[in-house]
Amino acid sequence: MIKVVAVSINNEMMTELSVHQLHSQEIRWFWVDFDRPTSEEMDALEHVFHFHPLAIEDCIHKLQRPKLDYYDDHTFFVAHSLYSANEEKEEINFFVGFNYIVTFHHNESKETQEVWNRLIQTSEAHVWNQNLVLYHILDKVVDNYFPTLYELEDSLNNLENITHEQSMEKLLERLFEIRHSLLKLRQTVIPMRDLLYRILNSHRLDSLLERKEYFSDIHDHLLKLTEMIEANREITTDIRDSYLSINSHQTNKVTKVLTVITTIFMPLTLIAGIYGMNFEYMPELTWSFGYFLTLFIMLLIGFGMFAWFKWKGWFD
Repeated sequence: MIKVVAVSINNEMMTELSVHQLHSQEIRWFWVDFDRPTSEEMDALEHVFHFHPLAIEDCIHKLQRPKLDYYDDHTFFVAHSLYSANEEKEEINFFVGFNYIVTFHHNESKETQEVWNRLIQTSEAHVWNQNLVLYHILDKVVDNYFPTLYELEDSLNNLENITHEQSMEKLLERLFEIRHSLLKLRQTVIPMRDLLYRILNSHRLDSLLERKEYFSDIHDHLLKLTEMIEANREITTDIRDSYLSINSHQTNKVTKVLTVITTIFMPLTLIAGIYGMNFEYMPELTWSFGYFLTLFIMLLIGFGMFAWFKWKGWFD
């Protein structure tokens, strides 16, 4: 579907236009949104707007890294939106010229639709232009990163609160899921941060940088997101190390107890082994109280070693 909105030189909003009517001298600027376009509608990128073939190829073959490319009569942007529902990236492409902006996305874009509705309903059409549309869409895209990050932070907090309710394996499994989600978010935020940095430091986007403070605000949000992601990744590392340390400590305690028990039974096993041999002429075998004396000695050795280990603090 192709949606068109244009603002005339008299600041009147026009929405009932086709893409072939957009080059009229009565139009001050226009916005065309390719929303889940068909193959026939994609042809308009080449035959109507005459965009560069490389830019058109980047639109058709997703998913491109967020980037900025300069061409003779337009600038091409690629941005990534991210929704907390599935944490999957969606690509939004922008063609920005001196009096137009063309957006292109294969899937539904909530950010584009929100800005579209806001523009259609505005009573201040004279304030808007293609650069303001680009700013608002990018701002919405970046703002929608925050809910995803906040959900991951909540998951980390819950993970710390249920450490005694789940097994170590399940906790570590959930922890690595959160780390994977943070990595995916990081792979989205950092390229977007670099894109905004290029926009702010470009010498070929003079008209766009008339609103430099607005794009700088988006860049600040991306810096904040980057810092929050790195902080949460460090937290997951600390939690992982703590879990592994606790698990190792518990294993060592069990091993120590088993070692103590084995050590106590070693001399007892030696005595039992000696008197279990079937030799005919063994001393002490004919004693009347030999059996009870042997049991007493074994108990004495066992309790003696236990007391000694206890005194040494091996059971603490």
